[in-house]
Amino acid sequence: MRFLRSYLLPRLIQYVLVVFSGITAVFLIPRLAGQDPVLEMIAQIQVQGSTLDPTAVKSLTETLRELYGLKGTMFEQYLTMWKRVLHFDFGPSFFQFPTPVSDLLRIYLPWTLGLFLTSTVIAWLLGNIVGAIAGYFSHRSWSKALDTAIMFVRPIPHYIFGVLLLILFAYAWRIFPLGGLVFGRRVVFNLALVVAVLKHSFLPALTLVILGGAAWFQQMKLLVQNVKREDFVQYAQSGGIREKTLIFRYILPNAMLPQVTQLALQFGQAFSGTLIIEMVFSYPGMGLLLYRSVTRGDYNLVMGITVLSILTITTAVLLLDLLYPLLDPRIRHR
Repeated sequence: MRFLRSYLLPRLIQYVLVVFSGITAVFLIPRLAGQDPVLEMIAQIQVQGSTLDPTAVKSLTETLRELYGLKGTMFEQYLTMWKRVLHFDFGPSFFQFPTPVSDLLRIYLPWTLGLFLTSTVIAWLLGNIVGAIAGYFSHRSWSKALDTAIMFVRPIPHYIFGVLLLILFAYAWRIFPLGGLVFGRRVVFNLALVVAVLKHSFLPALTLVILGGAAWFQQMKLLVQNVKREDFVQYAQSGGIREKTLIFRYILPNAMLPQVTQLALQFGQAFSGTLIIEMVFSYPGMGLLLYRSVTRGDYNLVMGITVLSILTITTAVLLLDLLYPLLDPRIRHR
């Protein structure tokens, strides 16, 4: 009961508040921007040469406003939005009308999750393992050289690093494709599809692994160096504890705890980096879909993507937070 009151319940309340605030912000921001997708759609129809009399325009406007959940006052739209969110019904897409937004999310989400989860896990493991080794042997020349190289790579933004890899390996040497991976509504898994996915997702994943791994490397290297200088480690070392025991029982467990916390805190940043990389490489995921929906003023699709992103990130952070007591005995016994 004490764990439930002091640890689990506050985090569940925090989870609900973050989701509620995030979805409310997503509802308000496009509406305060002053863009009206219904009027823009009617203008596009008229630009294409269709002639609509005022009665038809009025009727079409009313129909589209109801269809997109834009009918009524702002508060009525807000209530309608929550009803749709709870039923996972975001209405039809504006630029792929009449395809429901939920259908588009089902098509694009797995490819984003595959890229995001794979690259995040590899970057975290690789950065921590190499960072721990480099931190423990920080006096070696290879450790200093690797640290210097990482210092140059880490500050580079995702989109610039992605473009550099694209120029080198897709344009200059033509080892990987420039993009163009397209999926239909029904995907048939076979060897050709697996090869195509691997070829198109290698450079996006490599970008995320290198930049993400560089950050984890630097943090882990500093943590291991600091823990290695702690009194309890020096005392154990002077007491003749074997080096293997010193590393795996004294240094690594204490250095890993902050890294697990950081993994939870940086989930959102890593996810946004994945969406940007998808746009750079024309990877058919949520990032590319979000870009198209924003540029075409597709309220429903923007709403669906951002709500799903908020739910995915907050749920992942909550799960990591709930697993944390298993790793840190101080929280279990508090």
